[in-house]
Amino acid sequence: MRIKDISLGTISIPLLTPFKTALRTVESIEDLIVRVTLDGGETGYGEAPPTAVITGETSQSIEAAIRFYLAPAVLGAEFQHPAELWSRMEKAMAKNTSAKAAMDIAVYDAWGRALGKPLYQLLAGEDGPAAGPRLETDITISVNDPDTMARDAERARRDGFRILKVKVGKGGREDVERVRQVRKTAGKDAVLRIDANQGWKPEEAVRTIEMMEDAGLEIELVEQPVSCHDFTGMQYVTAHVQTPILADESVFSPEDAERLIREHGADWINIKLMKTGGITPALRICELAEKEKVPCMMGCMLESAVSVSGGVHLAAARPIIRMCDLDGPSLCAENPYRGGPIYEGAMIYLPDTPGIGITEIPVSFDKA
Repeated sequence: MRIKDISLGTISIPLLTPFKTALRTVESIEDLIVRVTLDGGETGYGEAPPTAVITGETSQSIEAAIRFYLAPAVLGAEFQHPAELWSRMEKAMAKNTSAKAAMDIAVYDAWGRALGKPLYQLLAGEDGPAAGPRLETDITISVNDPDTMARDAERARRDGFRILKVKVGKGGREDVERVRQVRKTAGKDAVLRIDANQGWKPEEAVRTIEMMEDAGLEIELVEQPVSCHDFTGMQYVTAHVQTPILADESVFSPEDAERLIREHGADWINIKLMKTGGITPALRICELAEKEKVPCMMGCMLESAVSVSGGVHLAAARPIIRMCDLDGPSLCAENPYRGGPIYEGAMIYLPDTPGIGITEIPVSFDKA
C-alpha cells in the first residue's frame, strides 16, 4: 500500500448545549478533517479538534502541521501497517498530537478499507470479537450551578444514559453540592464519574473527595483532580482517598503512562487519541496497561463521529479498556455523516463495514 494523496477540510457542528468544564466553555465543534487516499483508491478519514487549553493546538497550527510537516513525511510512502507511517510523523515533528492523531486515524481507516475488514477486528487480532460488539458510553454533565446540573442529569437519564460524567473543579464545597444534586436527581442506580479537569490543588482534592465519600454520594471515580504536570500531587491524592483516581491530562504518551503506573499516581488511565497522537501510540499504552494490569478508559475530546469512531473501534478491540467516555457525537445537535458506529442513547453498536465505517463526509477538501 502507498499513500497517494492527502487532503484537508473543515467541519462545523453546533452542540446541543454549551460544553463547560473547569478549563473552558465551547458551543460548537470546529474541527479539521483529513482524507488519505491510497494507490488502490481506498480513502480513509481522520479528525482533529483545536483544544489549545489541553493539547496546545489551534485550528491554524493543526493545519500547518499537516500541510508542511506530516503530509510530506508520509506522502508516497509504502507501508504494510499504519504504525510504520506514525514513526515517520514522529520524526518529522515533535508534539502536535491532535494533528498526528487525525493523520493516523485516517491511515488506519484506509488500511481497514483496503483489507476489507472493520478496524476493531484488525486491532484485536485473532482473539478479538468476530462481529457485532457494542459499548456503553457515559455522557457529560457540564459544570454549572447545582440546579442546572440536576436538570441536565434528569434529561440525560430520560435519554437513556445510566453513567454520568459530572464536571466539577470550581470549588470544594460547591463541587460537593453539585454532585449531591446530581445524585439526588439521577437516582441511586446511576453511575457517577467526577471530572475535575485539573481544577483542584492536592490537599483541596483530598478534602473534597473525602466530603463526597462521607456524604455517601457513591462516586465511581475521580478524573484528573490536579494539574496535569503535578505527578506528585496525583500520587498524593491517589494515596489519601478511597475513591479510584483516573489520570487524563497527565497521560499524553506511553512514557507518561509508565511513570504514573510506576509512581502509583493513578488507579486508572484515560486514553484519548488526541493526546496520544493516534491509534498507534494508544496501542502501546494498552500493551503497557495490560502488562501491569491497570484498567483503562477510552475517552475523547470535543470530537465528532469521525475521530470518535477510531476510539470506538480501539475500545471494542482491547479488553483492558473497560470504560468508555465517547459521548462526543451525543453532544452534537446533528450528525452530518453517513456510516460508522451507531449511537442509540448510551449504547454504541459497531457495524461490520471496513475501516471505521464512515462512508460520506459533507465537506470540501483541498490538497494538503
